[in-house]
Order: sequence, then structure tokens, then C-alpha cells
Amino acid sequence: MACSTGPRQTDSVQEPARPAANISPPAAKASGLLAGMPGTPSPQAFYRSRWVAASWDALPGWQNDSLQDAWNAWLQNCDRPGPLFAPLCRDVRQLLLASDDERRIWMMAHLQPYRLEALDGTSDGLLTSYYEPLFEASAQRRPGFEVPLYAPPDNLAQIKRSGRAWFSRQEIDSVAQAQEALRGHEVAWLSDPLDALILHIQGSGRLRMTQPDGSSRVIRMAFAGSNEQPYQSVGRWLLDRGYIKDASWTGIKAWIAATQASNPGLVQDMFWSNPRYVFFREEVRSPQDNDAGPRGAQGVPLTAGRSVAVDKDSVPYATPLWLVSSGPNANLQRLVFAQDTGSAIVGAVRADYFAGTGNEAGEFASRMKQNLRLWALWPKP
Repeated sequence: MACSTGPRQTDSVQEPARPAANISPPAAKASGLLAGMPGTPSPQAFYRSRWVAASWDALPGWQNDSLQDAWNAWLQNCDRPGPLFAPLCRDVRQLLLASDDERRIWMMAHLQPYRLEALDGTSDGLLTSYYEPLFEASAQRRPGFEVPLYAPPDNLAQIKRSGRAWFSRQEIDSVAQAQEALRGHEVAWLSDPLDALILHIQGSGRLRMTQPDGSSRVIRMAFAGSNEQPYQSVGRWLLDRGYIKDASWTGIKAWIAATQASNPGLVQDMFWSNPRYVFFREEVRSPQDNDAGPRGAQGVPLTAGRSVAVDKDSVPYATPLWLVSSGPNANLQRLVFAQDTGSAIVGAVRADYFAGTGNEAGEFASRMKQNLRLWALWPKP
């Protein structure tokens, strides 16, 4: 899923961005592996990161975080914790009604902080953000709703197995063979092509779907595949050409509104500057689960402000992380969980922060691009 308006399956709108003495010698090799770290699942687990043991006092703001939302995210984590974190889940459930001080005491007894670094020892990285859009949609094509969202074409899996990419965004809009392959695969119709692009970038979202009889219901669209083309930021395309100074979705929408009548071809070029195209499926959930966030790559619902997308070759899913980031958009010192990934999320100190659902979360996400430090909280032996 997981850019300052960024993806969740595999995308992100904003573009980026010494072993400790008690870690055994294999950790010092160029691979950055932590073969000697207690609980490490395999010697090849984290080849893009180095982990340096740290004290709890080294975590800025550690004593100040209000942990109730974080604990709810941890309970989601325990639906698919993996073998390393599963033994902690009984205690996590028992601490649901505990005080924050009791939770911190338990964490300090059971977890060891490790500062995350790039292989060259750099501990400063980049934080962006993504969200779950909510748009009006129609179950059938009709005036005002003529922008399709598609399920995967029939031959997508075969093409992916061959290592080839499917048609680009421009080709999907203009090549008869691509259009024919997608005929009958429409799953919803939107009113605005920018809304469709936002859904493609985020990788999932909610639609308030109007039915043929005039009734409506909110459904969830989940990532079902992509054309395997590279992601390119339309915001960066506009900034590089001097068309805008504000690359938030509000700024991009304003530029489209000002440009569409006089130069529609330029607006089309902006859309085509991102060749990546995403396909969707409706995600059906149980009634009690329907209000939870979208599912990340870990397979559990994301929690606003507590879930992040990470590079899975640097940090394994389900890992609790202490996140520190400061800038004009937000000052964050909090417990989060590695529950998602994204194609633009690469490197040891790189995260995409899940902001929530709807327009307010989207505006926050579209402006988030600032410094980051991370500590992994790893089970003690």
C-alpha cells in the first residue's frame, strides 16, 4: 500500500527521499547483517540496514507518548505477528486496560531498542505519509461519472510471470489493444481523473458507491495488481517544470483547474508522466471490521498515526518502532508498527506514515516530507 500523499500498496507521491559492541562480528560485515542479534530470524534478514543497540534513555520522548492508540495497533499486529513477536501477544492483550507507565515498564523488560542505520552508518532518513481516500463513485457509467477503475486484465498474471510490464498509463488511455483487454473489467466509475490517480498512488480507498436504483453504500477498493511500470511523481513533474510551487493535492487540483480549459493537452501530459497504473478489487469485510483502516502488506488493518510502511528488506513486518521526526508539518515522537511497504519506500531509515481516511488526512499526507530517525524494538532472548 504506501508520499506525502503516498501509497499503500507500492507507491508514494512525494519522492525522497557500526555495530554495537554487544553484537557479534558478523554484524560488522558490509552486508549489515545481524546474525548475532537475539531473535534474528535469519542471517540474511536485513541486508539494507544496520542495527545498533541503544538504551531506552536514547529514545527522544519515550516517556511522553500516550499509548492507547498504539496498543490498539499492537492488537491488530497480533492477528499476524510472526514467530518472533507472537510470544508477546498474550501480555499485549492483558495490558489493554493497563496504564501507560505499566505498558512502558513491560516494554523495557521485554524489548531491546536498536537504532536503525543505513549501511554507511547514516541514521538520518526521510518520512513521508499516505492515507486512505474517500470518493463519490457510481456502479455504472453515467454522465458525471466516466472515469473507470479496473480489475486486473485476464493476462496480467501471465505477463508478470514473464518479467514484462503491461501497457503504460498513456497506452491504456490510447492503445486499442489495452482498452479491449480492460473492457468489462470496470469495478467503479469516478467523476475526476485526479481522484483515480490518487487511488492508484495510495493503492486502496473507500468509495461511496451510488447504485442503479439510487441507493448508495460505502465499499472498499483494495490493491489487486499493477502494470509493473515504474512510479513517477506527477507533483515532481510539475515542480521541475515550474508549473507549481505547492505539490500538495490542493495545489495540483488548483493547477488543473487553471490549466484545463486553455491547455488540456498539458494536463493530459501530467497524468501520463506517471506510467504506473493500479488495478483494484472490492474488499469485503465483516461488519465489526468494516470501520478499521485498509489492510497493509502485513495483512492487518492499518491504524492512523500508528502504522508505517517500511522497506521490508530493512525492517520485518510487525516490528514495533520508535519514530522521531520534526518539521513544519508535524513533530512526532511515538510508537508505531511496521505493517506495510511501498515501491518508493527503500532504505533503513525510510518510512511512510499512515495518516488515516478522508480529505483532512489527505492534506496532511500531501505535505509530509521531513527528517526521520527510527529505533526497532526487538524481543529480548
